Amino acid sequence: MTVMTIFTAPKPFTDPHIDIIQRNAIQSWAGLGDGIEVLLMGDEEGMAEVAAEYGVRHLPDVAYSPKGVPLINSMFSLAEEASTSPLFTFVNADILLFPEIVEIAQQVKAQEEAFVLLGQRWDLDVTHLLDFSEGWPERLRQETLRRGNLHPPGGSDYFVYPRGVWKATPDLVVGRAGWDNWMIFYAVHQPWPAIDATKDIMIVHQSHGYTHLPDSQPHYGHEETFINMELGGGWGNMYMLLDTNMELINDRIRKPRPRLIRYLRQLEHFIYPGEKRGWRWGLTRVVRQTRRKIIGE
Repeated sequence: MTVMTIFTAPKPFTDPHIDIIQRNAIQSWAGLGDGIEVLLMGDEEGMAEVAAEYGVRHLPDVAYSPKGVPLINSMFSLAEEASTSPLFTFVNADILLFPEIVEIAQQVKAQEEAFVLLGQRWDLDVTHLLDFSEGWPERLRQETLRRGNLHPPGGSDYFVYPRGVWKATPDLVVGRAGWDNWMIFYAVHQPWPAIDATKDIMIVHQSHGYTHLPDSQPHYGHEETFINMELGGGWGNMYMLLDTNMELINDRIRKPRPRLIRYLRQLEHFIYPGEKRGWRWGLTRVVRQTRRKIIGE
């Protein structure tokens, strides 16, 4: 029986470093234990061969944007059509997962009929294929704590949720800024909880460059990032982990702890005028810059 389905849309496996970190990620997912199904979506170069090599499923028929980037709504729909799993995890293709994510998701599902788990990542430089022999989770965890850094609480590189949660998603594209921020916005405004699981769930982002993107530039300034933001309702709907309405600490779902950066984030929302002009927008920027300095963003 499938317990959890993990799905993603990898980049082409042509760049040597991207090839390495995506192979590492896939092996970590496949190594989470029994009942895990992995879906690789899209028809990027090398994907079919890698899926066959690691014994995971390849679903090429995902919908693409006019510029050839997979659409989030197509991916989420395709995952539920292709699997009978009660739990789903979207994860970016450079993310390493640990086995406890499955047990934690099952524990949360026993408490909440609908929810989404998300959280901060740890950034780690990885330049070689990892050893996934017995004991790999603890070796990787210790290496991450020794060399890695906890990323600031911006968007999320993973979403864990039960079947049927995502009902209507705009034509957002993966791999550009904004889509994950809108997903957090959507989740926060549902009657079910958006749960920041950073304290209980460790995930590892394998650091990389941007040679896979147009002009080899970070995704923040790309045209499809601005399209994502427009489809998502604008800057005011670009939520982050500081906007979640619940958190998970030691397996307990609770209201977020009082923190200065959360209060500053709430103040940003309160004073934001709905457009990027005027004195209120200027004040919004001041509050935002103060918050970002505190968290080291």
